[in-house]
Amino acid sequence: MMHTFGDPAIWLPMAFAVLLGLSILIYVVLDGFDLGVGLLTPFEDGDRRDRMVASIGPFWDANETWLVLAVGILLVAFPVAHGAILTALYLPVAVMLIGLILRGVAFEFRAKAPGHQKARWDRAFFYGSLMTALSQGFMLGLYIMGLRTDGAAVAFAALSALGVTAGYAFIGAVWLVAKTEDGLQERAIRWAKATLWFVAVALIGVSVASPLASERVAERWFAFPEIVALAPLPLMAALLIAGLHYGLRHIPFGCTRADWIPFGLGSALFAVTFAGLAYSFYPYVVPDQLTIYDAASAPGSLWIIFVGTCVVLPIIGGYTVLAYVIFRGKAQDLRYD
Repeated sequence: MMHTFGDPAIWLPMAFAVLLGLSILIYVVLDGFDLGVGLLTPFEDGDRRDRMVASIGPFWDANETWLVLAVGILLVAFPVAHGAILTALYLPVAVMLIGLILRGVAFEFRAKAPGHQKARWDRAFFYGSLMTALSQGFMLGLYIMGLRTDGAAVAFAALSALGVTAGYAFIGAVWLVAKTEDGLQERAIRWAKATLWFVAVALIGVSVASPLASERVAERWFAFPEIVALAPLPLMAALLIAGLHYGLRHIPFGCTRADWIPFGLGSALFAVTFAGLAYSFYPYVVPDQLTIYDAASAPGSLWIIFVGTCVVLPIIGGYTVLAYVIFRGKAQDLRYD
């Protein structure tokens, strides 16, 4: 056992799998809320819409850094898996990139465009957010289905796209609960209540589809003693959803600390869901095709990458934390002068 643990060919792929998973989870929570805010912008206008955009203004660039880190780890640590996944998901990846570019351009231009053109950039910001959210959900669905492209897999991926989009709208709504005040905060609470149920339905759908798509996943979920190890995750998810349902109706919002409770619970729900998916597919990086050990680079290469990651990761994490500390509190007007 000690010899196996000390073997770089064993623990280095495991370490990079953890780093990859952590990067994806942080991205989904952080960029998820600013995508969600973009999805909710059509429901407000004028000063309230400007305040919604201002709530994500200092953060959205840093949030997307975690996606770059995740793709970079996949490329350099698991190059075989990177090729297989991006080949299978080429079209939705292209749609996602177009959406991200459209969001970035619209975010900058809406603040500088003349008044009669601002509405066009607001629509572009919404459509860019929608394209990104739908494409990421579609990719998740195809991944869960083992990168298949038959009719059933595509249908599930389409439902997954809607579920992820609802999840982003929810996390965006609870972010607005934390970062805004008065009438806009009240609207955000209503949005969070409405989207929470779509999130619950999406989680149930993934839980049903995953064991049906893979016999190995079904064995991990329902065989003994594995079912005992998995049981806390759905129980925690149910408790978090119940806590959100109760909190959005009874928390005395307006106190800065209390305003963050829904976002904290929502982030925990995302983390529990991600842990369930990771448990389901480990040790595969491409479901039922490639394990993390089969897809990993040579141990010598992984050592070099590991040293570089140990330098880069704290910098990215420190920059992210610093941004959130500096711009803590309620959102203010976003100015460029």
